[in-house]
Amino acid sequence: MLDNKVLMIIGGTGSFGNAVLKRFLSTGVAEIRIFSRDEKKQEDIRIAINNRKLKCYLGDVRDYNSILAALRGVDYVFHAAALKQVPSCEFYPMEAVHTNILGTENVLNAATESGVRRVVVLSTEKRFIRSMQWVFRRRWRRSLSLRSHEFKKRAIRFCVRPATAM
Repeated sequence: MLDNKVLMIIGGTGSFGNAVLKRFLSTGVAEIRIFSRDEKKQEDIRIAINNRKLKCYLGDVRDYNSILAALRGVDYVFHAAALKQVPSCEFYPMEAVHTNILGTENVLNAATESGVRRVVVLSTEKRFIRSMQWVFRRRWRRSLSLRSHEFKKRAIRFCVRPATAM
């Protein structure tokens, strides 16, 4: 299924991204793109992995054009970019909204526009403070419901990790 396909891991310098990267390096995937805003971690991964399948893209999910450019030619996406640390989300709630909610919407819209075949979205809702969960769920559902007809047309699917309330 993934032979000669292009896979992108958004938030690929994190723990989930590293696990997915290592899992798919030994498969027939033609290229694995890491999309992240952390240039130091990207360089560390490049040096540690040293594999020509690996391509790193510096960008931010909050910037639609950054995502759109990186998604050109991608077949499958794992979206794991998020602010996950509760203290940071509490202290900077709008940063959490911009990254976790609006950033996800940017990924989904750019994936649709780019013709991506499948998107797997990891939910980090379990790491949010209670007051943010309602906002997150409301925005998430609204985004998906407004765009669901386009996602079905493009065969984009979602796999969301079950949430655990804090």
